[in-house]
Amino acid sequence: MYQLDLPWALLVLPLPLLVWWLLPAYRETSASIRLPFFNQVARAAGVEPTEGSVVPKRSWPQTFVDVLAWTFIVVALARPQYVEPPIEKTEPQRDILLALDLSQSMDTRDFAAPDGTSKARVDAVRTVVADFVTKRPGDRIGLIAFGDAPYPLAPFTMDHGLVRTLVEGLLPGMAGPRTALGDSLGLGIRMFEKATVPEKVMILLTDGNDTASKMPPLKAAEVAKTKSIVIHAVGIGDPAATGEDKLDTASLQKIAESTGGRYFFGGDQKQLEDIYNELDRITPQDQKELSWRPRLELFHWPLACAVILIAAWYGGTGVSGLLRRRSPA
Repeated sequence: MYQLDLPWALLVLPLPLLVWWLLPAYRETSASIRLPFFNQVARAAGVEPTEGSVVPKRSWPQTFVDVLAWTFIVVALARPQYVEPPIEKTEPQRDILLALDLSQSMDTRDFAAPDGTSKARVDAVRTVVADFVTKRPGDRIGLIAFGDAPYPLAPFTMDHGLVRTLVEGLLPGMAGPRTALGDSLGLGIRMFEKATVPEKVMILLTDGNDTASKMPPLKAAEVAKTKSIVIHAVGIGDPAATGEDKLDTASLQKIAESTGGRYFFGGDQKQLEDIYNELDRITPQDQKELSWRPRLELFHWPLACAVILIAAWYGGTGVSGLLRRRSPA
């Protein structure tokens, strides 16, 4: 649509009338008749000379041109614009980082599938996490895989198809046989450093205890808390196991509680699905709608019309007057 950005500028339209009405006309004294004996003639005629005035009259075409040109100038001052249809952009208000344990123990086939068969832990994780990503179209999602060390697989992105593809390609042991739980938290904190969204959530999934980190997991959780990062911890290992395969539920609970998150335990694929459904529920999608309407400035068109009118009228008048003066008597 068309609009005036400064419609109040139209109030100056009657300004020339106010000037004509309030200010006196310009006066200039000049001799109209040159007679060396003017005073004697006036006394002989018995009259007293007085000041006179000659007011040149405007023609109707000149008045029309002036009024129209002034109107164009005022309209240009009001800044006419063409406002284009709105451009809308959806801006996510939450970043979610998925940190997945890919140590060799994730290949253990002790996870009960819905059909009653046993499947590897990583197979259940791939299915459930990919479904969780599909349910979060409005969030930026990042992905970390950790084993002997943590590796960033995907930065925070709205390309969820890429994230699902990476999740479906995860293999046990691809990051090493051990579990660097604390270092993965540290990497996640670094990935959140440039995030500008108000909410930062990390979902940590592991099936063992920390066996390869340089940074203690609880220390990393304290740092995450100072940076307003909420960590939800999901354990899927065997708490009754021994050695490196034992699930450190106590540490996972402390990590989650210290950052304002929750701890979950999944013993089979159904429980794991319920956990991620619950995470989806307690982490509602939050988006910010931004709308912007491009504006095309049009003030130069009425301004150009005013210049052309004035130039054509007064330029033409000047040329015709010059031609008359030069024409032979």
